[in-house]
Amino acid sequence: MEKPLQIAFKDLDSSPYLEGLIRERVSRLERFHNRIIGCRVVVDIPHRSPRSAKQPIGISVEVEVPGRNTIVAKDEENRHDTKNDQTVVINRVFDAVQRQLEDAVEIQRGDVKLHDGEMETGLVVRLFPEQNYGFIEVKGAPDLYFTRNAVTGGDFDDLSIGTIVQVTRATAEGPMGPQASSVRLLNARRSPS
Repeated sequence: MEKPLQIAFKDLDSSPYLEGLIRERVSRLERFHNRIIGCRVVVDIPHRSPRSAKQPIGISVEVEVPGRNTIVAKDEENRHDTKNDQTVVINRVFDAVQRQLEDAVEIQRGDVKLHDGEMETGLVVRLFPEQNYGFIEVKGAPDLYFTRNAVTGGDFDDLSIGTIVQVTRATAEGPMGPQASSVRLLNARRSPS
């Protein structure tokens, strides 16, 4: 990495155990993308759990890679057995980052193949939630315009810049040029249990 790894603990004490686990997972990310610019990790207590005296743990990971918007993954886990729950949420978030890095490398290399009638893999590169639209980068084409209505399952609010999606191109151009007729989140985020 070009920049040093940044690890922050917010609303809880730092932990050598967690820091070691995070450093190990970040070093493993470099196997999937050898040009990572930097990585920021925040471990926090996202909210107070009314059901339990133990606070949930949340983790946010941001990874910068050249030519792409920041890759972001977040999750949280209610704590029962402290170390195990912390390990589970850290592994889940880093697995999501790893999948996004792998997808970004495949898109960059052109390994994502399109067959007639199949969806393409793309990356959300611009998003305008107030106006209910955005743009998706796909290999070998101009960015595709899409609207809230094109996102399946009502998942528009779950999109962010850097989200990997599957796209079906519309046969006709729209007011903003080439457009997507349907957009589906590729790696839908698991909701905390």
